[in-house]
Amino acid sequence: MSIITLIEVLRGVSPRKREKVKHLLKQAYRILNIDNNVILKYCELYTLLKEKGQLIPDADLLVASTALANNLTLVTKDKDSKRLIKYGLKLELRA
Repeated sequence: MSIITLIEVLRGVSPRKREKVKHLLKQAYRILNIDNNVILKYCELYTLLKEKGQLIPDADLLVASTALANNLTLVTKDKDSKRLIKYGLKLELRA
């Protein structure tokens, strides 16, 4: 799980339950941080999308970049991510 996804989940949890939910998620998933490979992949994708006038929100692009940099399949409901398949993103869209 991307650190960005962890943040997105936790911001929707009530403050009194947040630490417990964070602990459970960290037990259930390996949390992937934004490292140099993710940063470089993000910058590459950002440039390509900007040139085509097809930018997607930064948080979504960071999550996709994390998946790409770690050679993982992105499981998401975000249909904008389909634009990244041509750049190598493995994608599983959920309803």
